Amino acid sequence: MRISCILSSAILIILGICGGVWAISGFNLLYFICFYNITIARCVLAAGGVCALFLVFALVQFRPFYGLK
Repeated sequence: MRISCILSSAILIILGICGGVWAISGFNLLYFICFYNITIARCVLAAGGVCALFLVFALVQFRPFYGLK
């Protein structure tokens, strides 16, 4: 479970960096990393969506911040 959370966070951070580069410069870094194949880029974005849903589930299910006050 811990490895899944770390991997999901890493994927979302990488997608965030790619989105930031695209927003600032107009260069689509994700499309470049996927060798200009739109199908692979869309699969990576779909995996990012699943990672986001998994992290929301992990936050709700395991409540890591419950004891902090």
